[in-house]
Amino acid sequence: MTALLVAVDVGTTSARAGVVTAQGDILGRAQAPIDIRREGAIRAEHRSDNIWSAVCTAVREAIATANADPLSVRAIAFAATCSLVVLGRDGGSLPVGPDGEEGWDTIVWLDHRAMAETTEINATGHKVLQFSGGALSPEMEIPKLLWLKRNLPAIWQKTGYMFDLADFLAWKSSGSLERSQSTLTSKWSFLAHEPDGWPTDFHSAIGLDDLLTRASLPRTASPIGAPLGTLTAKAARELGLPRSVVVGTGMVDAHAGALGVLGEYTEDPLGVDRHLGLVAGTSSAVTALAKDPRPTPGLWGPYHGAVLPGFWLTEGGQSASGAALDYIIRVHASGAAPTPIMHAEIINRIKRLRETDPDLAPRLHILPDFHGNRSPFANPAALGVISGMNLDSSFDGLCKLYWRTAVAIALGVRHILETLNATGYAIDTLHVTGGHTRNPLLMELYADATGCTVHELPDADAMILGTAMAAATAAGLYPHLTAAAHTMRHASVTRTPDPTRKARYDTDYAVFLKMHAHRREIESML
Repeated sequence: MTALLVAVDVGTTSARAGVVTAQGDILGRAQAPIDIRREGAIRAEHRSDNIWSAVCTAVREAIATANADPLSVRAIAFAATCSLVVLGRDGGSLPVGPDGEEGWDTIVWLDHRAMAETTEINATGHKVLQFSGGALSPEMEIPKLLWLKRNLPAIWQKTGYMFDLADFLAWKSSGSLERSQSTLTSKWSFLAHEPDGWPTDFHSAIGLDDLLTRASLPRTASPIGAPLGTLTAKAARELGLPRSVVVGTGMVDAHAGALGVLGEYTEDPLGVDRHLGLVAGTSSAVTALAKDPRPTPGLWGPYHGAVLPGFWLTEGGQSASGAALDYIIRVHASGAAPTPIMHAEIINRIKRLRETDPDLAPRLHILPDFHGNRSPFANPAALGVISGMNLDSSFDGLCKLYWRTAVAIALGVRHILETLNATGYAIDTLHVTGGHTRNPLLMELYADATGCTVHELPDADAMILGTAMAAATAAGLYPHLTAAAHTMRHASVTRTPDPTRKARYDTDYAVFLKMHAHRREIESML
């Protein structure tokens, strides 16, 4: 019987599952929606029971789509957003909203309620900040935890378990309280390169001295792909899988994408720093690996072993990329709901407009920081800027604004990779996966605006693939994670930059940098 793997990736609005062979072939996929409760641009919450239900639905449907025998499944692993799940001592749900509404027990990764706590933590200057680009983000767990303790003290007193979402799913499946080296190093300020990874003096300094007890945190972190045990009887029934299925240590979704697109290049440890992973969807995550730590101000990390043992991960990205394009569609007079059909209509019209006007709307310039600047400024309070607007409210006017927003998103990636290159990387190749591969404008721009060769994985889902690599390692199908990454890799489509566009985008980039400087100047006046 052919050995199969189940990989689960939970995003912001859906849970996705894939059935994958030991060679990396994805036989079937399925997804199920998950609930999200938004309160303006700041608060966002999930229900962990709803997420688990969606995961179970997606897994069962993926098995059916693949026409696979559940008895052939050897292992399962999970990747997820860095959302924070808060449970009581009995494992039951605890509300995390100020209104106390039951069931909403998970603070979504994009939630920025902990801005004040983040500023206070960053003012400590503690050494843990050196391994997070010099500053924590409100998207990480430590500021969210401090907000929870201060603002909902009665809830804090009831806590017994707190998890990054990927670790919650592993616990829900296996009962194991082990935590991933991916989640702990990148979101919980765990220093995996030190003998005693938990910086307890840091916890005490910021008022989280009881964190390890309240969250039931282990003393050490588990490497990605380590076996956590097999499915519990309850989880096996709900997932539609046999109890013999091994649960592997998972990871943050961006790290799964990094493993899926960069893992194969770690066979050349000295050359891996030429490659940048770009997992691009609602937001964008960029990932770079190196054999030595390379602290880069404004980018998260370096995190030891967050993707592969022996490698340091530096991570950055854009809090709103696909979401920025959706926002432009929503707010423009000629826009509507940002459906795939609407995006396609705009993209097709832009193609026609550029046939007669290749430099479409050259005086229109945008900073797409509509949900803060994740990198390279690490400023969650940053705001978007649009320069060069006129009274054109037509559909073509929307298309021009959309096009220039896409240009700005690509320029933001260039800004990040140039920041990395200034600290010792030699990035000249982008590996792109995620929803942006379905947007031909963005794929063109990632090559032309950055000057990099682009490897596009349009059909290969890097998050599912990377998570399957972890599952395969946990099942013992490969001796280590690097071997799984090398064997299970997918072929990519290569794009090279168009040299005739270089001067245009160099000018745009110069304006882009000047606008960042002008925004800082204006903010200092307020």
